[in-house]
Amino acid sequence: MAYNYVELGSLITPSKTVRCGDGDYPVLSMTMHNGLVFQDEKFKKVIASKDTSDYKVVYRNQLVISFPIDEGVLAAQRITDAGIVSPAYGIWDIDQSKILPEFLEYALRCDRAIQYYKAKLRGSTARRRTLPTPTLLAFKVPLPCLEEQEKVIDRIHRAQSVKEKRNEQINKLDDLIKARFVEMFGDMLINPKGLAEQRLDTLADIVSGITKGRKVKTNELYKVPYMAVSNVKDGYIDWTTVKTIMATAAEIDQYRLMPGDVLMTEGGDPDKLGRGAIIHEPPKDCIHQNHIFRVRLKQDILLSTYMAQYLQHQKAKRYFLGCAKQTTGIASINMRQLSALPVLVPSMKEQEEYAAFVAQVDKSKAVIQKSLDETQ
Repeated sequence: MAYNYVELGSLITPSKTVRCGDGDYPVLSMTMHNGLVFQDEKFKKVIASKDTSDYKVVYRNQLVISFPIDEGVLAAQRITDAGIVSPAYGIWDIDQSKILPEFLEYALRCDRAIQYYKAKLRGSTARRRTLPTPTLLAFKVPLPCLEEQEKVIDRIHRAQSVKEKRNEQINKLDDLIKARFVEMFGDMLINPKGLAEQRLDTLADIVSGITKGRKVKTNELYKVPYMAVSNVKDGYIDWTTVKTIMATAAEIDQYRLMPGDVLMTEGGDPDKLGRGAIIHEPPKDCIHQNHIFRVRLKQDILLSTYMAQYLQHQKAKRYFLGCAKQTTGIASINMRQLSALPVLVPSMKEQEEYAAFVAQVDKSKAVIQKSLDETQ
């Protein structure tokens, strides 16, 4: 259906700034995927400055714009009659006689809008680039009638419901894999099956990755993909964004990833320290950055499928927390500590049985993921 397009500036106006003062309002935080949320729900606690007197009051159905805008960090406030947000956020009134706040939010977070922001940003420093207000207000927004806007929102809600159900199915399958792991190998913390324990460096070749910004003595460089910390999650590889880096032929040979390698991060949030995942199909000549360890297991002793799940168990996580260097909210491990990780090693027959089970579950997950991608 063809819609009329109008400039954003005809739909919103700057709101009158209202400060929190000594008022009692819930603190709201902006998220990339879920818009505005209550801060205590996002972080399990309120982490805003104790002095919130300068925070801005945002009322229901006002538009809040944060930064970097090209990551879609903006939303219509639809969760409380009034809350407070960082003084750095911009707040706008929406002409609801023309456009529904929720419809406007989707219009301003769609791919077309994101590409517009990226093309118009000014500045050279990443995440500090800005979008001039006149440029923002010149963005063309689709404007069907209010009745059609409601229909669009309803379709989006139904699609979101399907997504939530698919994600719930995937989570249940992940729980099934974890349950099977405990069923087969017992509680690793007490080791009821008396499994033999070995240092990780006796079971694998461990390598730290390439350093960004290093100096090289040759101009013969090749652009190759590389795995960054953001790609390595707890149990899976995130392929949303794969960056590239210039590397020498020797560096590519040294750091090239192979199917079945386990990638582990050296630092991060304490509760996610030592997170790792198998990279099953690395892109051609893909390498990894220096904040990631590549663990290449001796597959005749320890299977990647078993090891990846072992890293998610409390036995491994407690080990990392116990030896990690910690600063404010961040913890890290080094090569020596990772090499000394104690690993309980079941028989190869048991590992193969577990790996076969995981492979079957992964087939079901793949079907659900395909449906999820189509819904998206």
